[in-house]
Amino acid sequence: MLLRFTLLLAVTSCLSTPLVSNPLAFAQEPTESIPEAKAAPRWWKGNLHTHSLWSDGNDFPEMISDWYRQRGYHFLAISDHNVLQEGSRWMSLKSISARGASAALGKYRERFGSAWVETRGEEGTDSFEVRLKPLDEYRYLLEERGSFILIPAEEITDKAEGKPVHMNATNLAEVIQPLGGKTVREAMENNLRAIFEQEKAKGREILPHLNHPNFGYGITFEDLAAVMAERFFEVYNGHPGVNHRGDADRPGVERMWDLANHLRVNKLGGNLLMGVATDDSHEYFGKPGSRPGRGWVMVRCQYLTPEHLIRAMKAGDFYASSGVSLRDVQWDRERRKLSVAIQAEAGVTYTTEYVVTSSDAEPDQIGRVAYSTNDLESSYRLADGETIVRAVVTSSLTPVDPVFDDQKQQAWTQPFTIVE
Repeated sequence: MLLRFTLLLAVTSCLSTPLVSNPLAFAQEPTESIPEAKAAPRWWKGNLHTHSLWSDGNDFPEMISDWYRQRGYHFLAISDHNVLQEGSRWMSLKSISARGASAALGKYRERFGSAWVETRGEEGTDSFEVRLKPLDEYRYLLEERGSFILIPAEEITDKAEGKPVHMNATNLAEVIQPLGGKTVREAMENNLRAIFEQEKAKGREILPHLNHPNFGYGITFEDLAAVMAERFFEVYNGHPGVNHRGDADRPGVERMWDLANHLRVNKLGGNLLMGVATDDSHEYFGKPGSRPGRGWVMVRCQYLTPEHLIRAMKAGDFYASSGVSLRDVQWDRERRKLSVAIQAEAGVTYTTEYVVTSSDAEPDQIGRVAYSTNDLESSYRLADGETIVRAVVTSSLTPVDPVFDDQKQQAWTQPFTIVE
């Protein structure tokens, strides 16, 4: 009886003690404001195409993410081939070293500590393995509100007609296995359909973009024009093996962009194809190859979340860059005018070229430079008959890590059109 009375007393005491000293605490105004709540839209820097040890990259995803975070990027999508970073995955140190990354484990331990790095087996033997952490585990070490986020992504790596057909999908919830097709266009359409089905089923924003069209010369500008459901492609990819500038018989990627948009808008009555810039990085140890920091997108929106970033990109409110920063880009459709303002660096000169296409342009007039200026703020108004305009800004600076000879830092606005 005494024990029962003591327990009853204890329970009564707990129930009568408030969980918080001030019962109105949760109804009070917050003492800390959300940084973006009252802020105007701003530019956020990010890379949408990157690889890690989860596929054919040669460093741990935490190390890669931390590299971008420390260098002022705001978002990163590690897009490994046909896999999302989820589930249990172990990799032998022998396999890691075979990728030219013998120093990877030591650097990983030095940066994140032995308590974080998981291994099994006897070190120094072929059976020694390191655990690859999934995104939903390591992201909590690196993400910071209003400063840096990680977005799940996949490079859907497919082929058709003996040609590579690679497509990134950013902000996926589930992995999408490549669906193939009898033709390049059919493979593109099949994989896009799977992305859009997941977007609808999961109720989330997903951004598909076509990767490096000149890689293996797998995608033609006619393919880019024909598959209207694909609204984004890589106008710049930092991998040195993607034939960015084309060859004597095939156009470079920027030329493909103008040709495809002329077909889309002026001949087929479709929508514009927008351009992104990416790293497509695989190498993180100074070796020649596809290194980080070569290409990125700048997206203008209010909140640093996957949904807001992707919605802004779908609205065309972003630009691609390999080094040049823009302060503002404005399209006034009613006045048919594109305006660009450059975020200038001291001692650097810039050339802004306005590239236009007319509805009835001859082949050599598609994507012609209608106006060029060295002013830091400029604009161009479409003349009669001209239907598409975009701007490319080229600086006098060489990129920090150039991909090809005589390369200069650039920025590409999106194309704009007056065609309904």
